[in-house]
Amino acid sequence: MLTLLGGIALLVLGYFTYGRYIEKNFTIETDRPTPAETLRDGYDFVPMPKWKNAIIQLLNIAGTGPIFGPIMGALYGPVAYIWIILGAIFAGAVHDYMIGMISLRNKGAHLPELASKYLGKPVKHVVNIFTMLLLMLVGTVFVTSPASLIKSFTPSWMTVGMITGLIFVYYIISTILPIDKALGKVYPLFGAILIISTIAIGSSLIMGDHSIPNLTAGSLSNWHPDGTPIFPILFFTISCGAISGFHATQSPMVSRTSTNEREGRFTFYGMMIAEGVIAMIWAAAAMSLFDGQTLSQMIASGTPSVVVNQVSLLLLGNVLGTVAIFGVIVLPLSSGLSAFRSLRTILADYLHIKQDTLKKILMVTVPLYVISFGLTQIDFNLLWRYFNWANQVTAAISLLVSTRYLYLKGKNFIVTLVPATFMLYAVVVYIFSQPIGFGLGLGTLTYILSVALTLGIIGVFWRSGKVQKENLIPDSELLNDHLIPDNVATDYVG
Repeated sequence: MLTLLGGIALLVLGYFTYGRYIEKNFTIETDRPTPAETLRDGYDFVPMPKWKNAIIQLLNIAGTGPIFGPIMGALYGPVAYIWIILGAIFAGAVHDYMIGMISLRNKGAHLPELASKYLGKPVKHVVNIFTMLLLMLVGTVFVTSPASLIKSFTPSWMTVGMITGLIFVYYIISTILPIDKALGKVYPLFGAILIISTIAIGSSLIMGDHSIPNLTAGSLSNWHPDGTPIFPILFFTISCGAISGFHATQSPMVSRTSTNEREGRFTFYGMMIAEGVIAMIWAAAAMSLFDGQTLSQMIASGTPSVVVNQVSLLLLGNVLGTVAIFGVIVLPLSSGLSAFRSLRTILADYLHIKQDTLKKILMVTVPLYVISFGLTQIDFNLLWRYFNWANQVTAAISLLVSTRYLYLKGKNFIVTLVPATFMLYAVVVYIFSQPIGFGLGLGTLTYILSVALTLGIIGVFWRSGKVQKENLIPDSELLNDHLIPDNVATDYVG
């Protein structure tokens, strides 16, 4: 119990200390107009209050990630706590804050446009591919997981396929509505369900007669019943709740509805910390209620939704447990919707299809849902593995964009370069070692090749950054994005 409570306390402390430092390092300008005001269009660019933006951000980034991931991460034992705490404070929350604020400074631009601007135009195409692949996988995963949960409440004649189809209908309707109608109206209700259910699970776990594993010298080992290695697998199993590239596709949506830069720390950094708290509670619940072998068998029998059902009912009883399960259902529904909404706008931008009529919106939206519906027929665990790798590749790219941004502006870029290098190394090791990649296993050759490739990428990144900075003119927008947009130049030499 001490580790759970102490971990949550550290996450909150991280918000007030390291979060404040990250904000100071970025240097906010409270008088600078935001895209919600300067580009207001009544659809995507709509000013909304701080509290509503924060709820939307939390629901956008949460999905089933900070629940399913920690449940599977619980197989490794209390060592999972370390990754959630350190990852959320020093990597995930920094990642979310930087991309959200950089987007806010760049007319609400999505990650591919930011990568093009700060890393070079050729990178834009690579980032577009990864981002669209990630969003398609996220949307599909976050349709499959709530469908399996909803099935447990429906009559026997209602199949998972029928539920999946109804979810897609809901998504299509919500996609064509303005953001303040599609998200602003229903998300506060969803947010209340999420917060209440999370508090209920955590309180019941702490106050009940449950043995919550603590992190000690004796428990600092790999508990996984199959002996699956901690590195790099744990860092992909628990992504949401620690660091997730998916968040880089969601923060720009909220940057388009924020009305002041001072909201950024609460909205972007703070909601990632909140997600870390959710992850801690569910990891602790899974470790406390089930031994590793039982937990592994439950996950293998379907999806982690089986564990969600059991945890909710065991801790809260039938009535409150059902409410808690609904709290878990709204997470993927909201994140899936946001994923497809982001995917539509990114693809439309890439293909130069302006989203100003219903016909054009549906022209982009419907084919995406058709592809996703087909992907729902694939095994969930396989989808999850591909989603996790694409997710962490996107996180590494986002942190490199953030590093370049800080470097060009003469700020402390180490705060993003260190987690960027770590995540880059992890994704390289993963793709070299795993069957979904080159299948080399976790041997000496994999580690040597991964170090060499990671250092090579960082070397090219560093050299190109020096060249870019040397060629910038003094009044370039890349150096003066804190000023009023009309007062700066937008070109650079080279």
